[in-house]
Parts: sequence; structure tokens; C-alpha cells
Amino acid sequence: MAVADLLALGLSGLRIRPLRAVLSALGIAIGIATIVVVVGIPASGRQALNDRLSALGTNLLRVQAKMDEQPQTLPPVPEAAAGMVTRIGPVQRASAVANTHATVQRTDRIPPEDGSGLTVLAARPDLLPAIGGHVSSGRYLDATTAALPTVVLGDQAATRLGITSVPAGASAPMVWIGGRWFTVIGVLAPLPLAPDVERSVLVGWPAARRWLRFDGHPTELFVRAREDQVESVRSVLAATVFPENPAKVEVSRPSDALTAKRITSTAFSGLFIGLAGVALFVGGVGVANTMVISVLERRPEIGLRRALGSTRGQIRGQFLAESVSVCALGGCAGAALGALGTAVYAASRGWPAVIPAFAVLGGTGSALLIGVLAGLYPAARAARLPPVEALAL
Repeated sequence: MAVADLLALGLSGLRIRPLRAVLSALGIAIGIATIVVVVGIPASGRQALNDRLSALGTNLLRVQAKMDEQPQTLPPVPEAAAGMVTRIGPVQRASAVANTHATVQRTDRIPPEDGSGLTVLAARPDLLPAIGGHVSSGRYLDATTAALPTVVLGDQAATRLGITSVPAGASAPMVWIGGRWFTVIGVLAPLPLAPDVERSVLVGWPAARRWLRFDGHPTELFVRAREDQVESVRSVLAATVFPENPAKVEVSRPSDALTAKRITSTAFSGLFIGLAGVALFVGGVGVANTMVISVLERRPEIGLRRALGSTRGQIRGQFLAESVSVCALGGCAGAALGALGTAVYAASRGWPAVIPAFAVLGGTGSALLIGVLAGLYPAARAARLPPVEALAL
């Protein structure tokens, strides 16, 4: 018999006994769904936890020049330091800010000596992705506005200056910096990773050069690197930023959240393997038991087919095809149910739904393997039965 004929013969057994087929497939589906759920739910929880830990700056490094003892000045960091850092392989992005030493007042009526206590920083347009920030009102500096007398206020600086929002369609507020007016185009949301930027007024790099006598040397760099290479990047940052004297550069150590994240990932990985193994074992035992009983109960049918001329190979192929078909249907249904259950549970907890592909593919593949193993022995045993003995049962 051709493979297609054997498959059709195996599926005919499912059509003749639909309730048994559904119940057999249901047992398989429950086992496979369990595998997907016990892997998917912890994976979703881990992703949610990792997202929270990543928000704490697990891959963020800060680079600053050390204060000289005599005199109390900072050595100049090269203007191209940020570009030099981005050439380090594991570095994902880098940006810089610089203290312009300018003063900012709400109006020009305030005496210069009555400073606001805020810092005026020269900033690059790519700063926000590096420090995990975003704008709460208005917009951030871009290539055009960075060259104009415009500023963006940090969250605390905006509160202190009394400018907490930039109304759309209305006259933009202005602040007095370095003897001229600057237009406020945006206000930043709180920045837990960069509290010094929260207390600052950000001016574009070209604008600071033109109107605030800025020399172009950054005072602090923010570097984002791959989490698995943070320590390696940190070890070469000082020499990259200031090759003449790396000892003059101070690099922050990785966040403690990175260590916690790595420990959590290792613990969850062990949990995944244990839970998936238990679920697979339980599902396999249930499937094998169901298929063995199903084949043994149909011995009279086997005897009748043998008496009508079916060969042993055809008997084996028929029951093996039926076993694999039931397991394939149950495996696909179980994978779908497990994915749906994982997505629903993750949504109820506010987690991102993570359904590992290895769980879905592995669960479906294990269902097919179980179908072969569960049907192989009963089918071979049934094929060896003499027709007379099988019909007598």
C-alpha cells in the first residue's frame, strides 16, 4: 500500500470512532499545552522582570574626567570622544553632554548673581536614547533646532523655572541665558538614570558654541553597551576616551541591577528545563497508555482484516498511521491552547506575552515522536496475532 493509502486508512479509524479520537487527542493536547504554558508563563514573567531591570540602566556606563588636585580643574576630554567610543564593537550607542558654565534666569530682570542653581548643558540630538529619556511636552532638539537659540528643560529645571509644559499653538516660553533669550521647545519627563540632566537646561551643541562661548569638549559621556559585554567595554573606555592619560578618566561601574538580572535569568532557565521535562514525561505516559489501550481493544478488527488478506506490514502501518495522526492533531491543538493560555495569563498580569518557539515546535515534535513510540509496539504486536486468535477475542 502507498503511504497516502495508509494515511487514509489510519484516518478512517478516527472518523469511525470520533469520540475515542477526540478523547485520545485531548489527552495529548493537555500534555503539550502544559509544556507550552509552563515554559511560556515563566518566560513572560522573566521578560517583564528583565524589562524592569533594564529600565534601571543595566547596560549604561558613564564616563567623566577626574578632577585635578592642583589646580581644581577638569582636563579636557577630546571633542570626538563620543564618536571614538561608538567604534568599540559591543557599544550600541553613545552620547555626550558638556557644562557650558552659563547661568539661566527666568527673565532678564533678575540680577546675574542671583542664579537659579541650574546647569546649562550642551547636548547632542542623540542624548535621549542613551539615557532612556523621553519628552513629556513639546519636542527635543534635532539637527535644525540644535543650531538655534532653543532649549529643552529637564523635569526639575522646568519646575524650578515655572515652565512645566510647552503649549501647542501658543507663544513659546523663553528663558534668559548668557545675556540673550532662548526659546523653550520641550520639557523632559523624569530621568531616574540621569538626575543631573533633570536639573539642567539643554542647549544644542552648535548653539552653545555660537552664543555661550562653549569650547566643544564634553564633560560627561553616556554609553550603552551589550549587557554581556559591559565589563569588557568598561575596561577599555578610559583608554579610548583619553588615550594620552587614561588615569584622568573615571568610568562608572555596572549597575547592581545587571547582576540581579543575570542571576534571575539563570534561575529561570533552570526552572524552564525542570518544568518542561516533568510536563513532557507526564504527557508521554498518558499518550502511550491511551494508544496502547486503543490498539488492544481493536483486536477483533485486526483479526478480520488479516482474514480478508491484509499483510502484517499493512496492519502495522494502519495503526501506526492512526497513532501518529491522533498525536499530530493533539499536538497542534495543545500548542495552540498553550500559546493562548500563556497570552491570556500574561495580559492579565500586564506582562509581555513570550511564547518560546522551542516550546511550540518541541511540543509538537514530541507529540509526533510519542505517537510513533506509543503506536509502534501495539501495532507490531497486533500484526503478529493469528487471525483466528484475534477473531476469538
